[in-house]
Amino acid sequence: MSKEIAVVYFSGYGHTRRMAESVANGAGAELVEVDAEGNLADAGWATLNAADAIIFGAPTYMGNVPWQFKKFLDASSRIWFNQGWKDKIAAGFTNSASMNGDKLSTLHYLFTVAMQHSMVWVGTGLMPSNAKAATRNDVNYVASFSGAMASTPSDASVDEMLPGDLETARLFGARVAAVTAKFSA
Repeated sequence: MSKEIAVVYFSGYGHTRRMAESVANGAGAELVEVDAEGNLADAGWATLNAADAIIFGAPTYMGNVPWQFKKFLDASSRIWFNQGWKDKIAAGFTNSASMNGDKLSTLHYLFTVAMQHSMVWVGTGLMPSNAKAATRNDVNYVASFSGAMASTPSDASVDEMLPGDLETARLFGARVAAVTAKFSA
């Protein structure tokens, strides 16, 4: 039985959108975009409410999600009040310009929102590429277990995102899909 998965994201410069596309490709998920004003269309809310799993994606700005994604998440409090997302699978991903960029703060924020909604969080399930011969283009080079992370220089074009980061995102999406299938079996 196929499970419905949604990837809801905001992207300021296109890098997070490209990452969202890779996550969605791995998960067989529908993309739902938060607009530049932090709003989500009614159809987007309907998609999230119908989904068995929601994967949240936002760039890391100043150590957290950008205000547009925060506005969207704050608007989800209406759903929280009725526990509309309770027991759905949840996961998250982020991208920032620097290697660290405090991306873990963003993932912790997304995790906290998911816990407020009584959702069930899924991490990457990927080992870090920490071997002696590891290269920047390896899968999970940024070494995150909490959710997928990527690092893209702010002046890089969307086409310059590293294949290893995009493959990490795709594998992460596939993991969320696999866990969703097991959890909902």
